[in-house]
Amino acid sequence: MTDPDLLFMKQALREAKKGLGRTSPNPCVGAVVVKNEKVISTGYHRKAGSPHAEVHALQAAGDDARGSTLYVTLEPCNHTGKTPPCTHAIVKSGISRVVVGMIDPNPLVAGTGCDFLELQNIEVKRGVLTKECQEINRPFIKHITTGKPWVILKAGCSLDGRIAVASGQSGWITNEKSRHAVHRMRDKVDAILVGIGTALQDNPSLTTRLPGKKGHDPLRVVLDSHLRLTPGAAMLTQYSGNETWIFCSTGHDKRKAAALEQAGARVIPVRCNEKGSVDLSAVLEELGRAQKNSLLVEGGSHIHGSFLREDLVDQVSLFMAPLFLGSDAIPVVDSMGLESVQNGKRFSTTRIRRFGSDVLVEGIFQGSLAREEY
Repeated sequence: MTDPDLLFMKQALREAKKGLGRTSPNPCVGAVVVKNEKVISTGYHRKAGSPHAEVHALQAAGDDARGSTLYVTLEPCNHTGKTPPCTHAIVKSGISRVVVGMIDPNPLVAGTGCDFLELQNIEVKRGVLTKECQEINRPFIKHITTGKPWVILKAGCSLDGRIAVASGQSGWITNEKSRHAVHRMRDKVDAILVGIGTALQDNPSLTTRLPGKKGHDPLRVVLDSHLRLTPGAAMLTQYSGNETWIFCSTGHDKRKAAALEQAGARVIPVRCNEKGSVDLSAVLEELGRAQKNSLLVEGGSHIHGSFLREDLVDQVSLFMAPLFLGSDAIPVVDSMGLESVQNGKRFSTTRIRRFGSDVLVEGIFQGSLAREEY
């Protein structure tokens, strides 16, 4: 017989996923109120600054919440931020038992929410489907513990790991189903990043295009040390609900910066490395300060290699199409300068999915998984 706590926590997880891509810098949280093993109400956190999942569920339950069990994917907060403490709302509602998926890694909470509820004579059960609750909040965990966003390296490639023919001429490698999946990914992240090479070669819009014009556009980020992007670039001349940020060197051309800003971009000078390229850690720090939990890196080859060489990638998502492009085509990652296979950047495969004739391989780097052991 299925454990009711597992059953109802799974429902709370389904609620939490409704907020993916919408809650930064807050986590995705779902809540379910249950009485006599029947669901009375549900709720999820919709966006930062709005009521938390528990409050939505408790308000929907009304007086029926008294004597009920509250299932929540993340420990209820016990401090005042943009909203009052959820623990106080729980006590006031008359809830008699709370089942928590994962403890909140936020130092302002970190177990104090559960402790407070127990002091109010409310039964608390911790750690139900913890792994699953952590999985949907990896970007939040990374940001709250390091100040930087969760970095996803995404590419569409051939079976021999090539993302474009040698000439760089653009053309779809993956199929329509894979491209649709990519737009669903964009809809769930806070920012999307490309290098200036990709920006000039492909002139991408970097928007989310889903059926019915649904979905939100992530913040667009271009790494452009010498401000080679033109004010007429597609990403600056389209209608979009989000901005374009261009990271450049501190010695940039002020006239170029003014023209780009006139076109609607935000130009952000940051430190550069010894090769004159924008320092990636500085970019991640800036995005973290801007409360961005997640970043999708879409290339190109040099950018992918730079993020990997500096151990800045948390997750890999490779869409592989059933064709070969040959050794003269452009690889997913440029030269790594490895001395042996053992020095390669190895990740743990977490999921393999098919999109028609294409295959998506996803994985997490071990150091990123270890971060969840807080």
